[in-house]
Amino acid sequence: MSQIRTKHLAMRLSGLPRVAELSSHLEQYQTEGDLAARWLTDINSDNSLVGARVVDLGAGNGILALGALLLGASHATLIEVDPQAVKIAETYGREIAVETGSTIEVIEAELKGWPQGLGADVVIMNPPWGFQSKGADRVFIEAALASPAKTIHLVHSAQATHPPEMAEQAGWEVEKRFSAEFRLPASMAHHSHRTTSTRATFWRFKR
Repeated sequence: MSQIRTKHLAMRLSGLPRVAELSSHLEQYQTEGDLAARWLTDINSDNSLVGARVVDLGAGNGILALGALLLGASHATLIEVDPQAVKIAETYGREIAVETGSTIEVIEAELKGWPQGLGADVVIMNPPWGFQSKGADRVFIEAALASPAKTIHLVHSAQATHPPEMAEQAGWEVEKRFSAEFRLPASMAHHSHRTTSTRATFWRFKR
């Protein structure tokens, strides 16, 4: 299929239903449609999503993986523990898979490491940032670094220094792609009502 423009992609992704009841325990920081489209367009600047097998760890409503399918990925595997998010990802994922001639698998499970036998060319993830539960992000980063993927794309708090350090220690090349404001749900208990966004960094790790 022909690739869609960033503006159109943003509109499509912004139309995905969001998880109604966010869990502070799971640190569900949902990526907004405009930012997801910008990030995915950057990821695909070298056409690395075209024909790729994409895995989204902590997929939420599937916005990143489904966007990858719209940009030409051949298959997406989404791993998510929240049943609300899984239902959204399954429903809209099936529609987009039919539209794009791709395939999709949504796995409802708690991530405990890279799933045995799961193939991947590209990993994309917005994991928990470890603000509520220290170290919650590390299982996601460690799983991705243990994957067979050639490239990992990760968004994390700009304050966090350990993701690139972990990647370098595991032998991956690290590249900071860009930074941007990332909206946070003010309804979460550990945020004041005035806290609406934070700075986030978008990383690319390559073998």
